[in-house]
This record gives sequence, structure tokens and C-alpha cells, in this order.
Amino acid sequence: MSNFIDYVKIHCRSGKGGAGSKYMRREKFIPKGGPAGGDGGRGGHVIIKGNEQLWTLLPLKYRKHIKAEHGDPGGKNQRHGKDGSDEILEVPLGTVIKDAETGKLLGEVEEHGQEIIVMRGGKGGKGNVHFKSSVRQTPRYAQPGLPEEEGWVILELKILADVGLVGFPNAGKSTLLSVVSAAKPEIADYPFTTLTPNLGIVEYRDFKSFVMADIPGIIEGAHEGKGLGLRFLRHIERNSLLLFMVPADADDIHNEYKVLVNELEQYNPELIDKPRLLAISKSDMLDEELKEEIKKDLPEIPSVFISSVAQTGLMELKDLIWKELNS
Repeated sequence: MSNFIDYVKIHCRSGKGGAGSKYMRREKFIPKGGPAGGDGGRGGHVIIKGNEQLWTLLPLKYRKHIKAEHGDPGGKNQRHGKDGSDEILEVPLGTVIKDAETGKLLGEVEEHGQEIIVMRGGKGGKGNVHFKSSVRQTPRYAQPGLPEEEGWVILELKILADVGLVGFPNAGKSTLLSVVSAAKPEIADYPFTTLTPNLGIVEYRDFKSFVMADIPGIIEGAHEGKGLGLRFLRHIERNSLLLFMVPADADDIHNEYKVLVNELEQYNPELIDKPRLLAISKSDMLDEELKEEIKKDLPEIPSVFISSVAQTGLMELKDLIWKELNS
């Protein structure tokens, strides 16, 4: 089973606030000391917190019910009840939080240490000491604590990377990533070898680098959920630059590119605004004459012929990527 989990649905419940105290002060020489009830403690929050060391939602897959602690009631002599402990769930950066019932976006974790309260603990009730006045000197009531919040929450992980590789299965995306970075994706000559996104750091000139993500292959109809569909299209939303990959032996390179663009547009029209590059992979099988012929019919975006196996065109590709990322 894969350790890469990018979707979980969990039930969260915050803590309820502790009740205020109705305590009346009674001591040996102060028989009518008046109200002295303390406030109740706040109920614990359920908090989602970003952790840059994490890369999967796996730890939450087996925790379906998350409960924060209730606040303690107020005590005598104006003692404040203890606040309930918060329940803090650490998630990878790029995690989106949604209300499972309405689909409403509750927040997005983008920075290490960022905290988002998804269920707020109930406020503690005020003790009777707060209700004392010149008219009412011995109030025998206090506020109850406010109730807890609960509900189902969906957490979705979207990979954060500078460059997202977009292509049909077997376009050579994993091979490229394995050659230009230290990533070790599974590679074989059949569709859907890549079942989880892989990230690699690509080193560039003068000790610079950028992050490249190998997103599992798209098939026609992916935006309708066919193949691995929607599950992986969402990872592409977070990439600054899209590198389309079409193999040199494709029947019609321009048409294959158009199908890929259409899938992205159907899924999320905003993806079309991202900068795009085209790499014609497996081009070690082409001679110069064939390349010139193919160039005549390429889409009007920056393109480069590469071969990950023969390691040709890779520096040219990195130069193109760097220029686009910094333009």
C-alpha cells in the first residue's frame, strides 16, 4: 500500500466551555462574604498546523474522530477553570481544508507553523462574581459554558512545486525526473507506473535549484474522473510552470498537446493562465531533418527536443525553465 495519502475525511469536535461557578464566600468571620465564583475554562480548539517535514496525510487516515478537551468549571474564591487542551493536527504544506457538508473552503496551509482553527472551543461561562451590583449583591447564578462545535472536514493535499510535468502515461516524465534530480520514481514501459506524485530538486547553474513534480499521467476524460483523473489534476493547480511532455513517436504531437490543454481547461480554466513549455521527449530517435519537419507544426509556446536516456537537450530545457520561472 502507498504511504502517499492526499485525501482524508475526518470528524472533528472541539471542547465545550466550562460553566461559571455560583460559589458564595463563607468563612469563619465572614458569614456573608458574597459571590466568589470563578469563570469556566475555554474548551479546546481543533487546529490544523503546517509542517514542512511532512509530505503525506497518512497519519490522519487512521484517526477518523478528533476530539479536543472540554474546559473545566470555575472554582470557588474566583478560581478560573482550566482551559481544555487543543487538538493540533500537523499536515504537509499545500493542504486545503474544506467543510465536508457544504464544500466551503475553510483555509489553506501554505507556511511552516501556520495554524488554522477548524472547530473553535466553547467560551467558558462567567462566574457569579461578574453579576454583582449595588442592587443585586448576592447573585446566585452563573453563566453556563458555550457548547462545542463539531462536523466533518475534508483535507486535500496539493503538491507545491515550481514545475509540474504534464503528459499522457508513458510520455517519459518519470525518466526525466530521475535524470535531472535525485528522485527515484518507479519507471516501466506501461501506463500508470506513477501512481503518486514524485518531487525532485533540480540543480541549476551557480548552485541554484528548483522543484519539479512528476504528476501521474493524464488520459482523455481525466476532468470527468476517468483514469486517475481528478485525484491528480488538483496537484497541477499548485505548480508555477507547466512543462508539457509529448513523446517524439506520438501520432500527432500538436493534437496530443491540445488534448492535454483541454483536460486542464475543463478541470480548472485558471490553469490555462500558467506559463507553459513543451518538451518533445524520446527525441534521440529523430534526426535533424525530422526535427525541422516537426517544428513546423508545433504549438506557439517555447519548446525543446530532449532525450532523458541519451541526456540531450536537458541543459537547454533547464535554461528555458529558469528563464520562465524568473520572467
